[in-house]
Amino acid sequence: MSDQTQEQGTSGPRRVVVAGAGMAGVQTAVALREQGFTGTVTLIGAEPHQPYDRPPLSKAVLLGKAEGSAFDIDFEALGLELRLGCEALAVRPGAHVLETSAGPVPYDVLVLATGAEPIRLPGAEGVPGVHLLRTLDDAERLRPVLSEQHDIVVVGAGWIGAEFATAAREAGCAVTVVEAADRPLAGALPAEVAEPMTAWYADSGTELRTHARVERVEPGAVVLDDGSRLPAGAVVVGIGARPATGWLAGSGIALGPHGDVLADDRLRTSVPDVYAVGDCASFPSGRYGERLLIHHWDNALQGPRTVAADIVGLTPVVYDPVPYFWSEQFGRFVQYAGHHTSADTVVWRGDRTGPAWTVCWLREGRLVALLAVGRPRDLAQGRRLIASGTPMDPLLLADPAKPLKAATA
Repeated sequence: MSDQTQEQGTSGPRRVVVAGAGMAGVQTAVALREQGFTGTVTLIGAEPHQPYDRPPLSKAVLLGKAEGSAFDIDFEALGLELRLGCEALAVRPGAHVLETSAGPVPYDVLVLATGAEPIRLPGAEGVPGVHLLRTLDDAERLRPVLSEQHDIVVVGAGWIGAEFATAAREAGCAVTVVEAADRPLAGALPAEVAEPMTAWYADSGTELRTHARVERVEPGAVVLDDGSRLPAGAVVVGIGARPATGWLAGSGIALGPHGDVLADDRLRTSVPDVYAVGDCASFPSGRYGERLLIHHWDNALQGPRTVAADIVGLTPVVYDPVPYFWSEQFGRFVQYAGHHTSADTVVWRGDRTGPAWTVCWLREGRLVALLAVGRPRDLAQGRRLIASGTPMDPLLLADPAKPLKAATA
């Protein structure tokens, strides 16, 4: 650590600056206080709004069932300084300075928590009626679109595309989802797992068009590469997200091939006194033997505890969680835990054409991941079994009537 970080007594920094006021940034600030940090904590947020949670944006906020999703945190009582409407522009690690749109901010320790930004559809920027869904402002712009029941084209059949299509159908809109791949969730799940999800679109009255590439977007229409012209009162683009790290160019902070900050197993970056947490950072997983970049809420909740513990000088804790996320789409509650790419065995529990089923991935007889549709108990038990590395019996595991925890070898 730098000389600056030794000025609070003999053990830690005086000033922690957190760049990013989403879940990861806010939880880092809160965890610092919970773990006894008494120095200055400053949260830098690019948006002018009070820090808020993102999952409700595609559900309650979008449908007008809630006005916002601000965190229920008393920042003043915790002694946390908020600087909102203030964008992080650059880092000068040698000088221990964060450059922002409101001027330079000195730090002893800096935490990068700027999250991810949606990938934009080439050629669609500036076209009237084209929307993204990432921020509170995005959700508020889309709310009247749904209430007026426009014909909507969703580009991308990933998690956010499915969630938005679900809300739009609930609002009474006619919805067409176009996907360049041959199935929904092509980038996230194997074909055999995504295949039963295809029927969910038709069941909800949503038209799903796969192998469909957007040629261009015009006011009031989406034109596909086969010449098809889809009427569109609004277009919602959900084709993925990338770490919001372009502003780190020239800082010397090492980035990965996807623009992710390359953090170590304690979420420290390649330069002294700088950490990275949440959607903007990847980390090495000993559990899975590869570097993970996780764009999900639970990662932004869990990682800050590791960062805070390291900053305050508690016994180092390696960050190696069992990844977890959930999605509500087309009347189904979908949950996923783990990481399945290294699996050597797949076991199904239940009828995949029915309302509730689970798919389990094993490696060398141990559960490494599972996806549960309408089976929350499977998810809860499976998450613990993944963490413990307990050997499983595939035959017992395949019986949907048997609790997951009773299917051990």
